[in-house]
Amino acid sequence: MLDLCLTNCKLELDHRKVCLGIKKGKIYSIKKLPTPSHETLDLRGKLVLPGLIDSHVHFRDPGMTHKEDFRSGSAAAAAGGFTTVLDMPNNIPPTSTPQAFLKKLKIAEKKSLVDFGLHAGVKDPHDMGSLAELRPASFKIFMDLVDDIFLQEASVNLKGCDPELPLSLHPEDSTIVSQFTSTMKREGNETILYAQARPPMAEEVAVAEAITLCQKINQKIHLCHVSTQKSFHMAKYAQKGGLPLSFEVTPHHLFLDASYLERWGNLAKTNPPLRDDEHRLGIAELAGIDIIASDHAPHTLEEKSQDVWNAPPGVPGLETALPLLLTLVNRGKLTLYDLKRLLCENPARIFNIPNKGFIKEGMDADLVVVDLDREEMIDPGKFQSKAKYSPFKGFKVKGMPVMTMVRGNLVMNEGEVLDNQGKCVYS
Repeated sequence: MLDLCLTNCKLELDHRKVCLGIKKGKIYSIKKLPTPSHETLDLRGKLVLPGLIDSHVHFRDPGMTHKEDFRSGSAAAAAGGFTTVLDMPNNIPPTSTPQAFLKKLKIAEKKSLVDFGLHAGVKDPHDMGSLAELRPASFKIFMDLVDDIFLQEASVNLKGCDPELPLSLHPEDSTIVSQFTSTMKREGNETILYAQARPPMAEEVAVAEAITLCQKINQKIHLCHVSTQKSFHMAKYAQKGGLPLSFEVTPHHLFLDASYLERWGNLAKTNPPLRDDEHRLGIAELAGIDIIASDHAPHTLEEKSQDVWNAPPGVPGLETALPLLLTLVNRGKLTLYDLKRLLCENPARIFNIPNKGFIKEGMDADLVVVDLDREEMIDPGKFQSKAKYSPFKGFKVKGMPVMTMVRGNLVMNEGEVLDNQGKCVYS
């Protein structure tokens, strides 16, 4: 007897309907006809996707829980169709020591409604060996905050860790950012000046450095939030050469250009900044991108109301990513195959997440049910996140997540988030 049978499920846009049998949190069967179960749920022909995986979120917990915490952030994830999140290490204190990592792990185990992993920071490269034993999703280094000597020392210590453990890099060159920021601050306080203080060149120089490092150490390197055409083409060229390099792109860099900085001011301020049409990536590049990651980075409206040089960068993205991409599916500009590759399969593969990313027998029953016909307008006031703002406010979308399951447990139904106990995917 199964625990749950989901009937009348569509796994592809034009394929027949199937029944998904779930037992002990796993996908037990995929059949034409229902299997006896304790509970049956008729999905009435709706599309079912593997639970989405966001490899780049900032839940601000511990230390900055006025912005977000694991409870509110995981609720936002569930509302957006994400069943697994990988949280970044720039908390207070940073997750860059074994003690801080274990403390944050306990917080997440207590609060998270969805499954999760933790990226580790690097403060002292000599701690990387002991941190690696705790099984982080990756080691994260902000290239705009360190020098070349630090990066080289970290790469040497990475060599002694699991060869499958990635080094995640924020690719912006620290020298260029420092010099341009000093110049732009003398020009005024407009948001566009902040974007000019972090020019495409800062990212592209850092991407080139990361590729050189990848070639030198032959270890997995992941580039966060690539935002320019040149960075994209350099990364693709490196991959064609056989380097173990991967990269992600955010929805805000795909859908928005620099004009939104004038429209929304600091609410659209993020690192790297939104790019102009000459430099930015667009929808046409989706087929060549490895991962879509939200870089969910919430702040308070009070913090965002400061002048441009003091307002923190970042936008919330967990609750807008899937509706935006489903809108492209409805318009014929994104295939369902690519959507699953970008949001499910590649994140699981690149970050070594077992039993996630696919709807197959034996995999975790992480599922998101989608209503492709539902049309809504993005309203940040309805977000589960503590951050009630978005540069996507007012965007009309077609296609919405209506149900989210984590290991067979219902955590979101028609916008209502339900209680659940998330687990670390690496434990």
